Amino acid sequence: MATKGNPGDLRSRSSTSMFIVAGLCCIFYLLGAWQRSGSGKGDNIAYKITQKSEDCSLISNLEFETHHGNKAVNESSFVVKEFKPCDGQYTDYTPCHDQARAMTFPRENMNYRERHCPPQEEKIRCLIPAPKGYLTPFRWPKSRDYVPYANAPHKSLTVEKAVQNWVQYEGNVFRFPGGGTQFPHGADAYIEQLASVIPIDDGTVRTALDTGCGVASWGAYLFKKNVIAMSFAPRDSHEAQVQFALERGVPAVIGVLGTIKLPYPSRAFDMAHCSRCLIQWGANDGKYMMEVDRVLRPGGYWILSGPPINWRNSYQAWQRSKEDLDEEQKKIEEIAELLCWEKKYEKGETAIWRKRINNEYCSDRDSRVTMCKITEVDDVWYKKMETCVTPYPETITSEEVSGGELKPFPGRLNSVPPRISSGSIPGVSVDSFHEDNKLWKKHVNAYKKINKLLDSGRYRNVMDMNAGMGSFAAALESSKLWVMNVMPTIADKDTLGVIFERGLIGIYHDWCEAFSTYPRTYDLIHAEGVFSLYKDK
Repeated sequence: MATKGNPGDLRSRSSTSMFIVAGLCCIFYLLGAWQRSGSGKGDNIAYKITQKSEDCSLISNLEFETHHGNKAVNESSFVVKEFKPCDGQYTDYTPCHDQARAMTFPRENMNYRERHCPPQEEKIRCLIPAPKGYLTPFRWPKSRDYVPYANAPHKSLTVEKAVQNWVQYEGNVFRFPGGGTQFPHGADAYIEQLASVIPIDDGTVRTALDTGCGVASWGAYLFKKNVIAMSFAPRDSHEAQVQFALERGVPAVIGVLGTIKLPYPSRAFDMAHCSRCLIQWGANDGKYMMEVDRVLRPGGYWILSGPPINWRNSYQAWQRSKEDLDEEQKKIEEIAELLCWEKKYEKGETAIWRKRINNEYCSDRDSRVTMCKITEVDDVWYKKMETCVTPYPETITSEEVSGGELKPFPGRLNSVPPRISSGSIPGVSVDSFHEDNKLWKKHVNAYKKINKLLDSGRYRNVMDMNAGMGSFAAALESSKLWVMNVMPTIADKDTLGVIFERGLIGIYHDWCEAFSTYPRTYDLIHAEGVFSLYKDK
């Protein structure tokens, strides 16, 4: 997707990727039509949709009136500018995670791996080219296991992680066996181990966060349990790990636990996971574990696999001293106790803690830690991570889940989210939620009349640039696709927490900057109210 002043930051996945602009008379932009897959299908689809767009009755329930005043428009005043393709060196360009720029920032606390966007004078104004031989990605679920080599031609992980079954190079494709550093024999068996402790099978756990995700095999195989994981990893020496995840059709962003808060609201995830993610959990007075606590729902689970868990049996393989590992685990245990987490499980190199459901079980905690300001727990965009603990929302009884109990998924998808039923979001009511849900079901049905591919499985990675309450994603809900619900940081109402309470995933972002992803990673991008929101910005 082109950002302000940076049209080259295009994120379409192939020549048949789509850009839907709601509120404009049947306009669909075919993203990256110049990125040929060799079949010419992109041009055919674009032509057919253009033909259909002449009949605006197809989506007559959408509003097409301009919101920029009633001034007469002089068409002769418009100047059409064509953006040329960039040089080949920009094939995998990620403006706010550029490797060369990153190396100019401090390495302390991973600051150099965080977002560092180019100044205005350094922004490129050209279209990102696809790599030579780029192919339309395989459809899910085949894409989980296979990615065309031409789409992400980086072999380093096949060597570095060869014994861990991350990824293998076979002919003209990469194959992903489903292994990981802590589950070399496959993600399925590892997830079943977790499911013996965590209610993954019944819809109680729906949203997950994978920190330092590698190629996101954990998230990829959680889809079989109807659990959707937001995976993140930095753009570092492990070239293209997040790119591989998205090519596979798995939600992921470029990111790191560093000096700023994660771009998610408080109480967002049912489960958080670290599988040898190399994060120093015991460092900085427990700041990183406090950030996990912030985004973890009351009653949610934290999984830690790998060092320092079970160090007595593994310290030689890890090539670390017993004293160092012992000290690290003690710090983690102390911080978990300080956070009032309950340790539920430790076996082999995996440990699981559970966050308490409310503050009734943690009455002495508040006097031992610095509490964050309740008004700032969702104010995260470029905000420094603090050494403080997020307060629980108030409860009346010891059995009540702080912040409200959620139905098992998919029941929670269309139920009134607790943030709305409690009246905690000004200007959003139960009635407006139901009306929004109803409206977007109509809109999505109208989209499907124009684009018959919406239900076909052709579009796997979908983005909603201005997600509101997540009703577009709820109307599209299908095992064939997932939606990245983006909450613009300048939106009038912050409803990203509502989106997570519905069992969907999303992220905060300012569309004046490039998104934290690789080029060509989304199949369909939906925009409603985005241009009005950013008018004159």
